[in-house]
Order: sequence, then structure tokens, then C-alpha cells
Amino acid sequence: MNQMSTPDFLSHYYEAVDGPFSNLSMLPLEKAKQILEEIRRNGNRFASQRSSDYLRKRLHLENKIRKLFGEKGGKPKLERPHYMILGTCPWLKGWYVNGQELQIKLASIPKECVSFTYGDSFPAMNYNDGKPYRGQVYTVNELGEVIQQYGLPQEWNPDGGGGPERYIEAQVWDDTSLKEYLSVLQVNTS
Repeated sequence: MNQMSTPDFLSHYYEAVDGPFSNLSMLPLEKAKQILEEIRRNGNRFASQRSSDYLRKRLHLENKIRKLFGEKGGKPKLERPHYMILGTCPWLKGWYVNGQELQIKLASIPKECVSFTYGDSFPAMNYNDGKPYRGQVYTVNELGEVIQQYGLPQEWNPDGGGGPERYIEAQVWDDTSLKEYLSVLQVNTS
């Protein structure tokens, strides 16, 4: 594979009306279920396709990622992560009615507080198709090697024709670098 550079920023995609980092799994379970049900009823977002047991699966998956990240020396400060993408993935903006994109320099997030999955964490951690990056959690220090070996999904699979890998997902386990954006979240989830 050709020499590829690792993007030096993370992107976060969100619905304009909700603001950035409005993560269902950070809410009390009953509140999260109500919001998910409303999204499913409206049917106008990608998230409306999620199954009724999505939240249970999401929480289990986050626990697994947090544990694996800790085993690699990660020091998550949050119980539940904020989700971002390494580089950009315009396809994700289309998940929303009025999709917005926020970019943050990767260097502004403590290395011990950000983990990665090759592809969205759901297929990355759940599919059992023999691909070597399934069930794996990566650190910042491993990204260069991962990209050299497998490439950036946004480049080799932008339309999803090559499988579910369309981006490298980042799980940010610390609020410090995101504080200026979180006030919007607090207003919209209360």
C-alpha cells in the first residue's frame, strides 16, 4: 500500500437542532429510550433505523471498548465516550436533516483518553468475518500502522460497496478538550 498520512484532526457530525456531542448513552436510560423512540417515530434520520434493543447493545459495546482500551494503557475519564471520526466522512453528514460538522485537532485530546475502531464500533466489534481488525481497539500510537496496513476507509470505501468500514471511529473518553462545545449538550438534554 502507498505511504499514507494519518489525519491530524477528528470530526464530529451532529444534528444542528441538537448541538454537538448529544450522546444517548450518556443520558439516564429511560430518557435515552424516550429520545430514541421519538427519533424512530419521526423516521427522518439515519438513527431512526436502530432496533428497539439498540441502547442495551450500545452500552454493552461501550463497556467492552473501554475495557480493551484500558488493557492497552488507556485511561478513560468518562464512563461513556463521545464519538468522532478520524479525518472526515461526508457520508455521515447525510445521516441528519440539518447535519453539521465540527473538527478538533487530534493533538488537543490526551492520547490516553482516545481510542479507535477500524470502522464504526458496531460492526468493528460485532462482526465475525475474519477481518483482522474486528474486535480490536487501537490507540493513537497504533493509528499510523493501522492506516498503512488497511488504508483509510473513507478513501477505499466511500460508498460502502466494500463493506461496513467507511471511516475510523474515535471514542473520546475525556471532556476536557470538548468543554467549549458541551454547553450546547447540557442545554438540549435537560
